[in-house]
Amino acid sequence: MRRPIQATVTTEVATGTVAAGKGKTTTGGWRFYLGFFMKDKPAFGGLIIVAVFVIWGALEGLMQLLSLWFPHGRLFGHPYSWALIPSNPFVLNFSPSYKLQPPSLAHFPSFLFGTNVDGQSILARLMYATPHDLAAPIVVVGSALLIGMFLGTAAGYFGGWTDEVIMRLTDAFLALPALILAIAVGVLLGGGFTSVLVALMIVWWPTYARFFRAQALTIRERGYVESSKLSGSSSLKILIKHIIPNSIDPIIAYVTLDFGTVILFLAALAFIGVGLSLYPEWGSESNFGLDYFPTFWWWSIVPGIIIGVVVIGFTLVGDRLQDLISGRMTY
Repeated sequence: MRRPIQATVTTEVATGTVAAGKGKTTTGGWRFYLGFFMKDKPAFGGLIIVAVFVIWGALEGLMQLLSLWFPHGRLFGHPYSWALIPSNPFVLNFSPSYKLQPPSLAHFPSFLFGTNVDGQSILARLMYATPHDLAAPIVVVGSALLIGMFLGTAAGYFGGWTDEVIMRLTDAFLALPALILAIAVGVLLGGGFTSVLVALMIVWWPTYARFFRAQALTIRERGYVESSKLSGSSSLKILIKHIIPNSIDPIIAYVTLDFGTVILFLAALAFIGVGLSLYPEWGSESNFGLDYFPTFWWWSIVPGIIIGVVVIGFTLVGDRLQDLISGRMTY
């Protein structure tokens, strides 16, 4: 008698193996994840977008650090900071053949996204700004994950007055829209990229605290946690060994989605002028072009398109990760 198909799938998922003749394939490793994403073409496209964004942001960020460490260093005859970029993102060129030129293949690839009123390549400025837009979600989401993990887990595991204090503090932060609160904090801290990062870090953790609290409330009732208590393990050991590790997986997909949200928030803050500096920002580049819209539409529209593409890329990857996690695990 043949086994029901559903039972077969459930067994394979639970054991982490898929029978294939005499061999077996483990549901782990980069090959498995790549194959999983390749089954969904939009998600695979999102993965490519995210990979290009991360790789370029890390590479250009390294080059800018090298330029700070070795101010007189050169690569291909140019300073490190823009040696891999089509042109100097800060040079001014008011020649009619450079000023406010539409996207074209002339001077390829410098004019690919057109130029601004100062004759600067929009492509070069967007490429130069990428490290900030990569660093922001890493710092903001990373700090929110850590803060939310410890506060939310403590609230859910200990309960009582600990839960009340932490959750009321969380509710106070959630009472105001995150963007409005970030603007207020950013203005109070002054201008600059660091002020914007601090503002976002302050307002970003409450959602993660709620996530981890919900996980802790469920996991603390599990048998292995009860066994650990009976064996005399301290609360700290139980939190570190059982509660926190088993709370991470369901939040991975949300973290990926949140990367795109932070990029969008950073662009929105730069667009309205919060935290502006001499360093190019995707949002501020779009804002600067508004005065010349719609005649010279590319200056404002192209940065917005780039922001949208990157955010959509993270959204597609996050959604697919959610499918992967919900399909492989039962909570």
